[in-house]
Amino acid sequence: MDTLMVGLTVALSFLLGGIPFGLLIARVYGVRDIRAHGSGNTGATNVWRVIGARASLWVYAGDIGKGILAVVLARAVHQDIMPRDYFLVLAALAAVFGHVFPIYLRFHGGKGVNTALGVMLSLLPWHALIALAAFVATVAVSRYISLGSIVAGVCLFLATLMEKLFLTSDRAAIYLILTGTLMLLVIWTHRSNVRRIVAGTENRFSLSGHGKSV
Repeated sequence: MDTLMVGLTVALSFLLGGIPFGLLIARVYGVRDIRAHGSGNTGATNVWRVIGARASLWVYAGDIGKGILAVVLARAVHQDIMPRDYFLVLAALAAVFGHVFPIYLRFHGGKGVNTALGVMLSLLPWHALIALAAFVATVAVSRYISLGSIVAGVCLFLATLMEKLFLTSDRAAIYLILTGTLMLLVIWTHRSNVRRIVAGTENRFSLSGHGKSV
């Protein structure tokens, strides 16, 4: 029974993470397929650029919320197969990978940043806030959302590593694996953005967005 519960929880976390809020919210605002506009991504940033801030805030809430919910669901499950921290991390990663590789969109999803923020706010809130501060500072200076996301992922891992090395934390080492995996995933999903930054063709973020009619 425990094995079944673990499998169901991880599968549900993956399916939950795959809910394409960017696509769904865009349709509410009259855009049939957000992937046909802007950067072609289903994320909140593209929704902001194509439709506007109000629509994107719903996407942010949905993508962050599903990461939080995945961890909440895992915490409600009692199992004796693996240590609790391992189980929570497994569910968290399932949600993030579900967002990046959603079964509903033939495994072509978003970049995982906001869902990763949701799981980290649930598991390591102070580390998540450090990463969020790094994101805001980087975007404020560079106006590159992609660069801010990468810097945030690196800072998240470094904060966890520094805690383990210098603060004699008794936190399970699995969280180093979690934050390291998220860092590498964010870098990988933004590889095309990095190329555009180097080439000088990456779009810079604007609070006003475009709000194009489509």
